[in-house]
Amino acid sequence: MVDTKTIRRRDFLAGIAGVTGMAAFGLPFVPKLAVAATPAIEAAPEGAAIARVGIYPALGISRVGGSQKWFYAPELPGVPANPEGGFKDGSSLIKKQVQRFRVFAFDAEGRVIKELTAADAKIEWRVHVANTKAAWYGFVNAHDNGANAPGMPTRMRNQYFASNEQREKMLVIDPGAVTISGTEVNWTGEDSAYAMKGRFWDSVDVGLGQVRTDADGRLLVVPADGISRSPRGTAITNFADNDGWHDDWCDGPVDAKVTLPDGQVLDADGAWIACVGPDFAPEIPSISTLYDVIENMNWEQKWVEPPATPLSFRQHIYPTFRRLALMEWVSAASNLRQGWLDVGDFSSEAYLAQLADPSEANKAFRQKVFSAFRDPYNMGPNAYKEEHFKIPLMPGDGVDHNGSPLQWFQFPKLQYERLRLWAEGAFDNDFADVALDQVTDLDQLPVEQRPHALTEAALEPCSGGAFHPGVELSYYLRLPALYARAADPEAEAFRIARGNRASLVQNVGRILDFTTATTGEDAPIGPQMAGDLTRWMGLPWQPDAFSCQRVAMQTDFPVPVWWPALLPVDVLPEEHYNQLMRTDLSAEQRVKFFENRVWWARGVPGIGYHANASYWDGIRNMIAVWQQMGFVVQRPGPTDPDRPEAIPQQLFVEVGRGSMEQRFDWVADDGDMG
Repeated sequence: MVDTKTIRRRDFLAGIAGVTGMAAFGLPFVPKLAVAATPAIEAAPEGAAIARVGIYPALGISRVGGSQKWFYAPELPGVPANPEGGFKDGSSLIKKQVQRFRVFAFDAEGRVIKELTAADAKIEWRVHVANTKAAWYGFVNAHDNGANAPGMPTRMRNQYFASNEQREKMLVIDPGAVTISGTEVNWTGEDSAYAMKGRFWDSVDVGLGQVRTDADGRLLVVPADGISRSPRGTAITNFADNDGWHDDWCDGPVDAKVTLPDGQVLDADGAWIACVGPDFAPEIPSISTLYDVIENMNWEQKWVEPPATPLSFRQHIYPTFRRLALMEWVSAASNLRQGWLDVGDFSSEAYLAQLADPSEANKAFRQKVFSAFRDPYNMGPNAYKEEHFKIPLMPGDGVDHNGSPLQWFQFPKLQYERLRLWAEGAFDNDFADVALDQVTDLDQLPVEQRPHALTEAALEPCSGGAFHPGVELSYYLRLPALYARAADPEAEAFRIARGNRASLVQNVGRILDFTTATTGEDAPIGPQMAGDLTRWMGLPWQPDAFSCQRVAMQTDFPVPVWWPALLPVDVLPEEHYNQLMRTDLSAEQRVKFFENRVWWARGVPGIGYHANASYWDGIRNMIAVWQQMGFVVQRPGPTDPDRPEAIPQQLFVEVGRGSMEQRFDWVADDGDMG
């Protein structure tokens, strides 16, 4: 059941498009379409012959949910998903995010001709996903940080299955490849021929989702339900590594064979799909995104050209400031940033106008703001102190190594370099680009921008660190060996390299460290096979999602947080929102409700009247109650004449939160005592 009515999405975007500059007082930074300029691709001349076809996005993201309703993953960079009716189905179940894949045609010079649909060619899709978490090694921390944050070797999960044959039979959930072709095939999801289902422990069927096609023959990868189980009832003992358990995350290659009307058959440049967990604040992007991380790797490898100056304020600078402005709705530390960091209000219209001013007279202001950002080049012995209270107040890869320069979150160097150029004034103020503000659909972009825009839109909502192990995927995505371009200079920069091992089980010895992860003919961080990306993540995924809330440090304020843009920490609950909207309350009372934020994960530890209310309660209970968690979404603020000025006209509110009490409402049946 699709839940994305085009009219609703267009109405939402049209409301945004009507904004020139900033909106009225107190409106948080609005979503702005901003398509990356790199890699630069030209449009082919009319009549150009098709020489190559490719699938986009190059790396797509589906998100699990227990509902049968679903919505499309974002397809416009800078514009979040906005499903009609919200992100839950009305019964507390989370809707699935479905990744849609398209095929584009190119000429011999690599110029974009058009998207190919079922009206232009026969497209045969092939998808092979798997879940190999239980057959992989445990996670402690990232392995690629060298002496600044040494990686800790880890052992195999479920190592009592000694042979590779046993591990494949018992621990690998492998549906095999599924093929699909045509229009609106399996549209209702009822055809078992297109289900992706494997087995775990040689006894339990585990669904990993299904494939469908839309009215134009595009591929839809529908994720699973987000279920985690232990067939033997094994206890949860760790945030990331629990033997005897499975979940239903998965990943793997996406391929297409395209037959043109003249009989020419082309194999498309392949893509990859990763089916991961929900984004509980989908309108609030991470400070650094997974796209930023991969783009940075491409830049450092010189696989793409650096953006020329002057930079675009809208494309290169505004997204970072907008993300900062929105962090206050999911993190108390960010909400109080002005006080402890002495910077202005990033959600202020006047502050934005000053940020967007490239004049020499405004340079001192820009330099002051820039100095508040953590410097990723500072790797000195005192960096952990010098950079501590800078933006963003989030732990880094080296959180397990007290005093490490990586103890705190590091911006990708390209993102930081763009901020440096902004501070120097090397940018144009193109914020109010009327033409871009009118774009509400991918097909409204110039054809040469559409392929890469899909990749950027897919990766932009994902967390770009810290990688401990991360939210969706982990640190290996910043390593060049993972990409096809490492071996083929003609390959596109964002495409995952393909492996050809005989088995999905990969045994590199008793322990996994950086050396074993990156060396050898079939190095784990190298060409990939089905299940290889998600295997590094927590098993099951829910305990890690709960674990990464606040982080206890030696100083008690401000409290650093992990990934509040996807797993919120401090939120404005709907109950408080309803009260602050009341016109019969005093201004003082309404402001109290507005300012009183609560813990997003409240009730997860300590469910019931006699629970321990401990961390261990939390990581166990999240497996059962994750669909009860609320989503942080935008809601209008008060508009009455007595509206307190302290309350903005647009708010981000936690909605859809269900009950955390796991009780049964008993009803007497025949034969029972009434």
